[in-house]
Amino acid sequence: MRKVLGYALPHVPAISLQFIIKFGGTVIELLLPSMLSIILDDIAPSGDMNRVYLWGALMVLCAAAAAVTNIAANVMATRISRDITEKLRHDLFVKTAYLSCRQADKFTIPSLNSRLTADTYNIHQMLDRMQRMGIRAPIQLIGGVFIAMLLDPALTMILVATLPVLAAIIWFISKKGVPAYDSVQQALDKMVRKVQENMTGVRVIKALSRTEYEKQKFEEINRLKYEREKRAGIIMAVSNPSLNLILNCGLAVVIIVGAYRVNGGMTQPGKIVAFLSYFTMILTSLIMVSRLFVLYTKGVASARRIEEVLSAGEEMEVIPGEREETDNHIEFRSVSFSYNKKIENLSDVSFSLKRGETLGIIGPMGSGKSTVLNLLLRFYDADKGEIRISGEDVRSIPPGELRGKFGVVFQNDFLFADTIRENINFGRGLSDDAILRAAEQAQADFIADKEESFDTLLAVGGANLSGGQKQRLLIARALAARPEILLLDDCSSALDYKTDAGLRRALSREFGDTTAVIIAQRVSSVMGADKIMVLEDGRVAGYGTHEELLETCSGYREIFEIQMGRRG
Repeated sequence: MRKVLGYALPHVPAISLQFIIKFGGTVIELLLPSMLSIILDDIAPSGDMNRVYLWGALMVLCAAAAAVTNIAANVMATRISRDITEKLRHDLFVKTAYLSCRQADKFTIPSLNSRLTADTYNIHQMLDRMQRMGIRAPIQLIGGVFIAMLLDPALTMILVATLPVLAAIIWFISKKGVPAYDSVQQALDKMVRKVQENMTGVRVIKALSRTEYEKQKFEEINRLKYEREKRAGIIMAVSNPSLNLILNCGLAVVIIVGAYRVNGGMTQPGKIVAFLSYFTMILTSLIMVSRLFVLYTKGVASARRIEEVLSAGEEMEVIPGEREETDNHIEFRSVSFSYNKKIENLSDVSFSLKRGETLGIIGPMGSGKSTVLNLLLRFYDADKGEIRISGEDVRSIPPGELRGKFGVVFQNDFLFADTIRENINFGRGLSDDAILRAAEQAQADFIADKEESFDTLLAVGGANLSGGQKQRLLIARALAARPEILLLDDCSSALDYKTDAGLRRALSREFGDTTAVIIAQRVSSVMGADKIMVLEDGRVAGYGTHEELLETCSGYREIFEIQMGRRG
């Protein structure tokens, strides 16, 4: 909460000015009932209508001044809360973008989405209303009680007697409300995740006729959120009726006691009218305070969730290390790694590649193939062993410099709702010649058949392209900047054999100096590689050339015979 509130510090001068304007407008409002009391008790009985008109005009001017100052203060509050939320959301997005993969796994992507959207909205609402009602309500409350006491101390004691009960109710509601709304936001995370999964996998759901099943799963999560929202709503709903009941009872007692006091000549009717006006102000102020506590509880719960992300430490720190003189471009030295720190996903993996060499990685699903790339890119740090590029430990290379060496196509990569040109360029300022050349090398000849060619607008995720077309665009993106190291993670699975062969020829011809790591399910995609590594259950089951593995690795030989239909 403290870190989130720190975003308000640069706006303290503007908040202070807004406070002064709001304070002035509220004080003017507080004067109106007293002015009415003077007119009723002092001026009207004298029959001097000129003075009545004069004081009436003064009340109108005060009412207009109060309206103008409150509007100006509200406009300022809106602008200040907007600017604070904009900066907070920006920093939260940047922090999210720089979270390590392990941290992102811990928070989960749906939760990060809801923190960036729903939680920042709750913060905005809290800041906005705190500046509007958070200043006006306490001033009206304290000022109303003070002036009411000056008007009639005896009647004020009735009002004062209700305040401890009201304070106890508000304290109870705030104590129960914050955990309740925290649980609501957690349920929202689950709902966002389920919606995200269904939107991404809508074709699979329809193809397998699992719509009703998914509707049932969504209903369970929706019901969970409903129950938690209901519980939080019930807690917060207690505030208004309770406050109204106590204050209205107090108002009824004030009217009865006031009538006796007027009848006994102990006070005047104008004072009773003014006192009732102040009592109504106080009632309205307390209702505002109760609403503020609803917003406050939501805002505090959201601020805690946002602060968890903003306070997340830097896990991928650059660790100084000495560079070794070596002919190897990429080296894995006895590398072991586990995502959950219980079961190893890679165990004692070692290999080395000289500049320009290609490593093909093949193996069954879940054998750790993609994990090799994740460690090479330093999305995660290895638990044991070393990973070096040109003799430098990857942990000693700044992230921007490290990842600038790579061109990458991941297994489940993404295309954005933008033109084909921008999806290849990806904000890197590449020339049109470089983009065109990369598309040719990636065998993306289908672009020329599009009516708008490279300016064709893609749907989100490239939904208006076939699987093979998407993969070729992704490969073009990886090739466009002519990377030092090329990582291809099962990115040719949707390509026909002719296109796949053309791609491999283009890579061999145009990227002879580029070190490549290719993950594939097809033996044909890796059999021409300088080295092939076979992974099984995170361990190296075979390492060597195609011919060597056919002789020494039964697993590789079995895959080759199944796919190629013949023996080497």
